[in-house]
Amino acid sequence: MKKKIALVTGGYTGESVISLKSAAVVEKTINRELYEVYKILIYPGDWHFLSVSGEKIPVDLNDFSIRIGDDKITFDGVFNILHGSPGEDGKLAGYFDMIGIPYTTCDQLTSAITMNKGYTKAVVDDIEELHIAKSIQLFDNSSLNQNRIQEELTLPLFIKPNNGGSSIGMSKVKTWDELGEALDKAFDEDSQVLVEEFVSGREFSIGVFKGKGQVTVLPATEIVSSKEFFDFEAKYVAGVTNEITPGRMNEEEISRVNRIAAKIYEKLNCKGSVRIDYFLQEGSGKFYFIEINTVPGQTETSLISQQVRAYGMEVRDFYTQLIEEMFS
Repeated sequence: MKKKIALVTGGYTGESVISLKSAAVVEKTINRELYEVYKILIYPGDWHFLSVSGEKIPVDLNDFSIRIGDDKITFDGVFNILHGSPGEDGKLAGYFDMIGIPYTTCDQLTSAITMNKGYTKAVVDDIEELHIAKSIQLFDNSSLNQNRIQEELTLPLFIKPNNGGSSIGMSKVKTWDELGEALDKAFDEDSQVLVEEFVSGREFSIGVFKGKGQVTVLPATEIVSSKEFFDFEAKYVAGVTNEITPGRMNEEEISRVNRIAAKIYEKLNCKGSVRIDYFLQEGSGKFYFIEINTVPGQTETSLISQQVRAYGMEVRDFYTQLIEEMFS
């Protein structure tokens, strides 16, 4: 008997467009000999399944079921590919926990913490060999906070929404004249903003996942962007960024990065597949943690897909491991 899997996508934020692209890839790649897949679209006040005929079938939120004709469809598990809220910030995880349906991503607490960049850095701060850029977490856009930034931090700075994704609302500030506009842009996206000093170095992103009971660190991707930083355009517009997988690291760096990445995964009690972004500082080679994504993109060209293939695994088998792990 095939397991019935709900593939959840959509979302409440600007990342929904990326979520739909990821879901399209998962939907066509997933092993249909093992699973019946139902794509569930989740929008504010509108959770539904779209039938083959184009009929919009609402989800019964009492038990996360749908009714097709006379048949009531309930799900054995959820493949979560919903970036941003509510799929990545713990809201969906808490809902599925309450109704007793397993899912492929991190639990409610880990999802909520890791969605907040400042809180995440506080948790991982004591991991050996891991470094964190000096930063300030802001809860309001005031002149007092602007003065505090200038007194405590050194240019250039990265200013980013604390709970956002896909680098939406993020800016690099090189002069103090740019500070106000950058803060306005970030606060337009979130009520919390993280301001951190720029670390000069090479940027990488590395996938980590748990499958067959084991944590696996994938080959890292080096990000070489023609942009100032790895922003929304650099992430999703072809030709803007050169992504090198496996990234250019020596044996010592590979060993150290893999060690740190596994510790981050374990310290945050992650589940499923995550992607950790980091710098190797120019000169020192120190590992500087940037952020973690607990629902990383799964498009054809996404970093995780590249890394899975570089590891020597078919993406279809990778998805199977993620699904089977949630039932273990």
